[in-house]
Amino acid sequence: MENDQQQKLISELVFLIEKGNAHVSMEDAVSGLPANMRTIIPENLPYSIWQLIEHIRIAQKDILDFCVSEDHEKLAWPDDYWTEPVENINDKTWENALNEIKQDRQRFLDLLHDEQTDLFSPIEWGDGQTILREAMLIADHNAYHTAEIVVIRRMLGCWR
Repeated sequence: MENDQQQKLISELVFLIEKGNAHVSMEDAVSGLPANMRTIIPENLPYSIWQLIEHIRIAQKDILDFCVSEDHEKLAWPDDYWTEPVENINDKTWENALNEIKQDRQRFLDLLHDEQTDLFSPIEWGDGQTILREAMLIADHNAYHTAEIVVIRRMLGCWR
C-alpha cells in the first residue's frame, strides 16, 4: 500500500475510533448524564451505564496492551471484563474512568500514526491479529457499547 493510501486509511480509522461515522461519540453519549443515573440498571437489562463505561475502559486497555507488548497478560472472559453493580459512583471515579478511556484511545491512535507500525502484518505474539484488525475491533466494540449507553439513557428518560 502506498504511503498516501495508508495515511488515508489511518485518518479514516482515527475518525471512526474518535467520533464515529453513523453514531454518536462516547463523549456525546455520556455528556450531561446525571450522576444519579450512572449506576441504575434498567429492568430486563444486565448492566448500568457505569458498568458499560468500565467495560469499554477495560476492553480497550486490554486491546492496546496486547498490541504493544508480548508480556500482555490475557484477561479471563467474562469476569475480568465486567464489573459488579454498585450503588453509586462519585464524580472523581467517573471522570478518572472517562480520562483513562481517552488516554488509552490516544495511545492507540499514536500507535496508528507511528511510522514503524505495520497495519497489515500479524502481531508477533498473537495468532493472526493485525493492528488494522485491532483498530477496527476498538471502533466496533466501543460503538456497540456506546449505543447501549444511549439506549439506557432513553429508557431512563435522560437522553436529549
